[in-house]
Amino acid sequence: MATIKLDRLVKRYGQATVVHGIDLSIQDGEFVVLVGPSGCGKSTTLRMIAGLEEISGGEIRIDGRVVNDLQPKDRNIAMVFQNYAIYPHMTVADNIAFGLYRSKLSKSEKRQRVEQVAGTLGLSQLLDRRPSALSGGQRQRVAIGRAMVRDPAAFLFDEPLSNLDAQLRTQMRIEIKRLHHRLGTTSVFVTHDQVEAMTMADRIVVMRDGRILQVGTPLELYERPVDIFTARFIGSPTMNLLPASLKEGRADLSGGSSVKIPSLSSSSSEILIGVRPQDLALGLSTGMPGFSISGTVVVVEPLGSETLVHIESSDQTVIGSAPGRQIPKIGEPMTLHAPAERLYYFDKVTEKALAAQ
Repeated sequence: MATIKLDRLVKRYGQATVVHGIDLSIQDGEFVVLVGPSGCGKSTTLRMIAGLEEISGGEIRIDGRVVNDLQPKDRNIAMVFQNYAIYPHMTVADNIAFGLYRSKLSKSEKRQRVEQVAGTLGLSQLLDRRPSALSGGQRQRVAIGRAMVRDPAAFLFDEPLSNLDAQLRTQMRIEIKRLHHRLGTTSVFVTHDQVEAMTMADRIVVMRDGRILQVGTPLELYERPVDIFTARFIGSPTMNLLPASLKEGRADLSGGSSVKIPSLSSSSSEILIGVRPQDLALGLSTGMPGFSISGTVVVVEPLGSETLVHIESSDQTVIGSAPGRQIPKIGEPMTLHAPAERLYYFDKVTEKALAAQ
């Protein structure tokens, strides 16, 4: 296992800078997920850690050793790619053993290592099969096995679940998490899927345009986002944002309603009030302190445990929730309410979160 430290890491392609001097420390045995939209620099950062991309500036340390100029094979890191990259003409056993191609272990030691890894991944009964006879999830496990067999200091995962269907993604997500719990190996996982990030990470790194916006545990990012981008990226469905004007002790919304709010340290009178759909619910008492909004139901999404309700109010659509068995009808009027302590406040110009004084 190993620590990984990025210090002012920069990547340029010609005149274009795609990673802007990021700093990040990953602890020994930690599972860290880099998350963000396509083009945010997360995969490029991962490839620089692996040594597959040259860095343009800064420093990478693995277990305290500067590895800027080391070849990938000398970094003692294993990478699992989005495309399985397993050899179709080889059996499962040979594909896993390929990770030991340059090893000086004896044949019997290699075979023992392969059988041990196959047992850990539930592949023992498949060692004689070729990839064409495997499911997508089994192929991904073979790719992970080829990385595991080397006993690396750290695992790097580059969107390894993107090619799987929804059910297999959920299954592989659980398997990777169990594997990390069993091995305790430092892991860095790249994804654009916030659900994967929330369910797998010890800490999440939110990236945008080659910069790190926020680092924290899943709950920290969900409860205390530092800006609008993080607030809307983490959590599904995305957070509602309602424009409002600050007055003395209240905020006036565009639809004419008013909300009593705490004193905010804002340089502007124009703010955005954020509320998550799960907190904006039907059936809560509108007499409670907080925020209420009325409108007409335009879309209903029954999910079983709850029903997501889209209501149209003052030329904007807001998403709220209703009990799973209570499915509203399209076109009916509805009032949703969120308690005061579940509201978020953002500066409309800077998009930064506002703290209550």
